[in-house]
Amino acid sequence: MRILIVGAGGTGGYFGARLAQAGRDVTFLVRPARAALLRERGLQVASPLGDFAITPTLVTADQIAAPYDAVLLTVKAYALEAALADMAPAVGPDTLIVPTLNGMRHIDLMAEHFGDGPVLGGVCLVATTLDEQGRIVQLTGLQELSYGERDGRESPRVAALHAALQGAGFAARASDRIMQEMWEKWVTLATLGGITCLLRGTIGEIVAVPGGAGLARQLLAEAAAVAAASGYQPREAALDRAAGMVTAAGSNLASSMYRDLQGGKPVEAEHIIGDMLARAQALGVAAPLLAVAYAHLGIYQRRVVGA
Repeated sequence: MRILIVGAGGTGGYFGARLAQAGRDVTFLVRPARAALLRERGLQVASPLGDFAITPTLVTADQIAAPYDAVLLTVKAYALEAALADMAPAVGPDTLIVPTLNGMRHIDLMAEHFGDGPVLGGVCLVATTLDEQGRIVQLTGLQELSYGERDGRESPRVAALHAALQGAGFAARASDRIMQEMWEKWVTLATLGGITCLLRGTIGEIVAVPGGAGLARQLLAEAAAVAAASGYQPREAALDRAAGMVTAAGSNLASSMYRDLQGGKPVEAEHIIGDMLARAQALGVAAPLLAVAYAHLGIYQRRVVGA
């Protein structure tokens, strides 16, 4: 199976490097500047499971000659529109697209560009960042990729993808409830990203002040209510995990959005918080904390990108 990884940052670079290390036919679609760096230094991964490096096969958008069997879409939400245009020549009638973005807005945008057929659901669980040398640094041992038909059915094409992803150094799992899992992850990340960015602290710092844990629980309740009104009531176990995560005393946990904010980088505010708020408003779900978090992040984003 020929696999195209769209993006070679923390997520795409990590999973793509693992696949390439395992001998799979992997190509990375990258922008010229990232391509130049990777050609010079290789794709390096610093991991608690062992450091390694590969010499990646790279293409830029103008070099895609034919469709791929599978496309793993791993860019940040604010780079999505450009990525969809860049990857268009790689998508044929039999191509599978597995997105790892958070939220739901990217599903709608992909369907607009390519139709419903190629688009699977996808969830990735990994904590990575890029260091100053451009290396991918894996922060924890968590590494899982899930995928499946959005209507929950089993299909030969997902079975083929599943077979191709096995034994590559990370957990790869076909799911018959991928949309439920995507919503549950979105609820968790909207809460984690919203509360850490709004209050400018780690979970431990937030919980340590009066009312901090209560605000985290309130934000979780708002996001869960949006999911329920959308037809994806979070399961009790998922809500318990999320609540424990965002109220853990002494935790140094922070969202990647908060890390980006601290670094003065663009953030995925529209995709993770804004779209959740828009759905709340359309469905008549009260979401005052989501609204405050989105306004707060909107001010920051305008300063960073000048919009």
